[in-house]
Amino acid sequence: MPRIPIIERAQMNAEQARVYDAAKAGAGIVGGPYYAYIRLPKLFEAAQNLRESLSGGPLSQREQQIVNLTVARHWNARYPWFAQVRRSLSVGIDQGTIDAINAHKTPNLADAREKTCFAVAQELLTNKGLSDATYAAAEKTMGLESLVALVAAIGSFAMTCMTAATFGIEPPAANPTPLAG
Repeated sequence: MPRIPIIERAQMNAEQARVYDAAKAGAGIVGGPYYAYIRLPKLFEAAQNLRESLSGGPLSQREQQIVNLTVARHWNARYPWFAQVRRSLSVGIDQGTIDAINAHKTPNLADAREKTCFAVAQELLTNKGLSDATYAAAEKTMGLESLVALVAAIGSFAMTCMTAATFGIEPPAANPTPLAG
């Protein structure tokens, strides 16, 4: 049960309704942590814009999903985990990779950039920074622009996961790959 009441569209004030309708009309997200963000329409809109900006950046869809799975697992964020598992499967990430991340293990990733996305996310979240060696390896593999996008994606999705976890935003009961205990 969520800790935060869900505001239905009919109960939204004019500014909330405006940003909600704009997101719903486009490719935006209106559920999950956005149930909390709608209380601050400027935040809701900024989160939509940041998500859209990152999705059009230098990281591939698979790289973004490796990041999102790693971040959701780190924060034990059940709704984001549910949503990102579904999205990951749709972009070709196999169940074994998802299960490894869910079990706090290093997934067997053949692609160097995907490996780097996992390693950077894992180290940044665990250690609150990157070692010089990890930074140098990541910059060599990803390039500086992609590394900036990678760090931004980790931070942005961490906000999403912290919001969902804090406010008790839960996945549907029929969750095929629940977060491991």
